[in-house]
Amino acid sequence: MKLEDYVTSIPDFPKPGIIFRDITTVTLNPEGFGMAIDQLIESLEDLDFDLVAGSESRGFIFGAPVAYAMEKGFILVRKKGKLPRETISEKYDLEYGSAELEIHKDAVKPGQKVVIVDDLIATGGTTEAMVKLIERLGGKVVKICFVMELAGLGGREKLKGYDVESLIRYEGK
Repeated sequence: MKLEDYVTSIPDFPKPGIIFRDITTVTLNPEGFGMAIDQLIESLEDLDFDLVAGSESRGFIFGAPVAYAMEKGFILVRKKGKLPRETISEKYDLEYGSAELEIHKDAVKPGQKVVIVDDLIATGGTTEAMVKLIERLGGKVVKICFVMELAGLGGREKLKGYDVESLIRYEGK
């Protein structure tokens, strides 16, 4: 089986004309989940980096096992108000409104090379905010990896100039 065989496509959710790509069926299946983690690791094998960053919450699901397997530290990028120590934050736009992410001020040291791992790229707003946070702390984003990409939403455009890879690419929205 291929990784995309483990993704469940749900037509007309959350509204008519949308096909929702459900990644929970990847994580529910040990073979599918293992395949996703293994392919993310393979995409990073020859890359020089220090840390893996993942955003709340599904970025944690995929980023943490990659960091562990590759013997790297893991940076938690969380919603505003969830981290206990001194943080910096970055606002970003959502389809209907805005949100804000935070990172501990000591999560990245100047010059450290960071890989971002997340489940999905859609509009790219969350990832763009993560990049800004890491770079404000002096880190360098050397690669951005996604399990799935909804190419029709144009998220890659916000990440021009960065090495972006997705394991599964859906052309639509």
